[in-house]
Amino acid sequence: MPLILAVVLICAPSVAAQDCSRDTALDVRVLGTMPTPFPCLMGGMATLARSPDEIEGRYAKTVCERRKR
Repeated sequence: MPLILAVVLICAPSVAAQDCSRDTALDVRVLGTMPTPFPCLMGGMATLARSPDEIEGRYAKTVCERRKR
């Protein structure tokens, strides 16, 4: 069964949201695997809520990637 990998990308404001990826991000935080997309998105938001000062002047984008076990 495929799992979902939760990834938070921290990007510069000069990078368009659709162009924010692992390659263009200033910081990439891998949160771990989740069983479905919903906990993946919630985990990304919860992580950012705990550390808003770390992204000051930048923005965060949560990405849920499919992975195989």
